[in-house]
Amino acid sequence: MKANPDMEIVSSTDDDAHGFIAPLPRISLQAFCEQPETAAIINDAVTDRRMDKAHIKVHMGGGNAALEAYRTSPTPNVIVIESTGDRANLIGHLEALSEFCDSGTKVVVIGRLNDISLYRDLISRGVSEYLLLPFGVLDFIRAISHLYNHAEAPALGRVIAVTGAKGGVGASTIAHNLGWSISRSQDIATVIADMDLGFGTLGLDFNQDPPTGIAEAVFSPDRLDANLMDRLLSKCSEKLSLLAAPATLDRQYDFAETAFDGTIDILRGTMPMIIADVPHMWTGWTRRALVGADEVVLVAAPDLANLRNTKNILDMLRVARPNDARPKLVMNWVGVQKRPEISISDFAKAVDLEPVAVIPFDPRLFGTAANNGQMIAEVEASSKIAESLTELARILTGRPDLQKTKRASVMAPFMERFKRRKAS
Repeated sequence: MKANPDMEIVSSTDDDAHGFIAPLPRISLQAFCEQPETAAIINDAVTDRRMDKAHIKVHMGGGNAALEAYRTSPTPNVIVIESTGDRANLIGHLEALSEFCDSGTKVVVIGRLNDISLYRDLISRGVSEYLLLPFGVLDFIRAISHLYNHAEAPALGRVIAVTGAKGGVGASTIAHNLGWSISRSQDIATVIADMDLGFGTLGLDFNQDPPTGIAEAVFSPDRLDANLMDRLLSKCSEKLSLLAAPATLDRQYDFAETAFDGTIDILRGTMPMIIADVPHMWTGWTRRALVGADEVVLVAAPDLANLRNTKNILDMLRVARPNDARPKLVMNWVGVQKRPEISISDFAKAVDLEPVAVIPFDPRLFGTAANNGQMIAEVEASSKIAESLTELARILTGRPDLQKTKRASVMAPFMERFKRRKAS
């Protein structure tokens, strides 16, 4: 093991405990625990979506078991060793292990000793991370993720998956306006990926005839790389790109569960924000798209079928994403005249989730935007619906409305003069 000057001490008291944790690449990891509680935490972490590509095995026996395992076997990408004994015992295990470690193997130590001199000693011996007991599932995932997604590594983009609880509730419209708003109000480079290859509306909604990029990406995974992806993207504005669907029925779109993995991986490596427009269907790949996203936006209308489907989707995601925030619920098509509706409060109570946005039914505004190939804010920037979509973009990115901030900074000198005159 070579010295690692970037080693960090991780504990469960980190301020960013609920922040963004990038998914791990395809690595092998073996953990050697001394306590059943530590092994249970790592086993729980194995089921997290961010660890999906990692191959992980958990053993008992601590440092002694690790030494026995690697006397005759090659070491994996990451070795995790728990040591609850004294400092001399831990250092002895690391010195012995260094004789068997392959080049490039990273070592993570779990222990109870909170001693700065120990940390320095671990650094000199090439330890990559030191996890201080006690810690939680997310602390472990964050520590391993940091080994491959640290400050010097290329930043990975965030994936926001948008889907409808029922067909025809306007989820694609919300997804496209959300992507447009993030690129404009948040000034974040964004790509919208239309995953409905047969009936996608991304090109129509932006009044463009972009290349049907996502089909070529999915059907030619062996050729897919960052250069090809760049050619498949259609530039909509300086900060917004489209990965459109062919929206033709000349072939069948039956996909394997992992069919979109390569596309999402490359987009993560090239764009800060990815909006995945996931169609309303239930297949292995749509489930994988929702479970694997960093954020899920669920769009529903206030009727009984939407309520049932929303509850089912939320229940599934709660089990599949135990360490993630709950999806963001958007109520759309609210207030259709002469249509009996479930009240927003009753809907929220039934699914145990308050909506982050309530979009009223406005056929003129939505119809004009759809027919003109425009976004809601382009048709009527001052509308409450446009403001709601901008606020949704702010919530999902965790950032303020930059355009409002800019306007406020421009007006600040004038407001200051006005206050001084009024005071005098």
